[in-house]
Amino acid sequence: MNIKKTNNTIKIVLSVGDESGIGPEIILKALCSDELPNNIDFTLVGSKQNLLNTYTNLKALGLEKLANPNSLQIYDFEISPSDDKSKSSYGNSSFYYLTKAIEIVRQYPNSALVTGPICKKSWSLAGHYFSGQTEVLAKSCGIKNVGMLFTAKSPITGWRFNTLLATTHIPLCEVPKRLNTKLIHSKLDLFKEFCVRYNKKPILKVAGLNPHAGEEGILGNEEKEWLNDSLITWNEKNKDIELLGPISPDSCWNSSAKAWKNKDAEKHDGILAMYHDQGLIPIKVIALNYSVNTTIGLPFIRTSPDHGTGFDIAGKGIAQSQSMIEAIKTAVEMTKNSRLLNAH
Repeated sequence: MNIKKTNNTIKIVLSVGDESGIGPEIILKALCSDELPNNIDFTLVGSKQNLLNTYTNLKALGLEKLANPNSLQIYDFEISPSDDKSKSSYGNSSFYYLTKAIEIVRQYPNSALVTGPICKKSWSLAGHYFSGQTEVLAKSCGIKNVGMLFTAKSPITGWRFNTLLATTHIPLCEVPKRLNTKLIHSKLDLFKEFCVRYNKKPILKVAGLNPHAGEEGILGNEEKEWLNDSLITWNEKNKDIELLGPISPDSCWNSSAKAWKNKDAEKHDGILAMYHDQGLIPIKVIALNYSVNTTIGLPFIRTSPDHGTGFDIAGKGIAQSQSMIEAIKTAVEMTKNSRLLNAH
């Protein structure tokens, strides 16, 4: 996987995530995919011995198309004793793989970070009390306003499907308490900045919080009391954006499903969801393995496959690597896009 570096080479730093899950497997599968461009300079952050063990195991299961760890550039980062196989040990390792990967990617202009899946419970057991990698990234970079954006490029139409979350990893009962005009405006600012890279006059939709977007206060008051006005005031300052909403959540993503499959369907550039599952359920149903998690608002590009650690299938050789492939492809595309923006 070592390649001759040119001006077109893109640096990708890849943290392997929780090594007791499917992260090492999907990485070794993805890095030999024919779908990846050949101008990527990869640096993996993790245990080389673990990657070698994964490679040997997958080979024994009959898998042939795998990247050989001996041919990869690996920042060999052994955190815990090799005989400690506890959840807290794996959680501790994956946490420090991420922080080291952040440190490395910040050393290279126009580079990108791709992160393997981690287990939040394992982090907690190891004493790292973060609700996800997004929160670590924000703290490491000293940035308060970041966005958890899920993006997928349709293999059928080429249309890019974007859903941004207003709130992220918090209990459902906390969502109405966190939502306010300031938060919505900050997320829409981030969303606009992302979408104008692809379309100078984006169409953005906003899902309501309540069923039927509150039904004029019958099914919830948030839309009537402040959300409607917050969208109006933001749009008045951003007249180049066509902003639609709040839209009933049960129909907000119908147009997304059509645009994913039909080239002639009406297109939009993104949807702002009020909370985690409201946004994640439709994007996973529509885009399935093509969905990618990306953190917007950081000083570098960060993407991740849109799935978890898959402990139940780890080591069996059956984990799909498409989302990891898409995460790498999206990181490359976004990095190129950023270079073009910076050149003007």
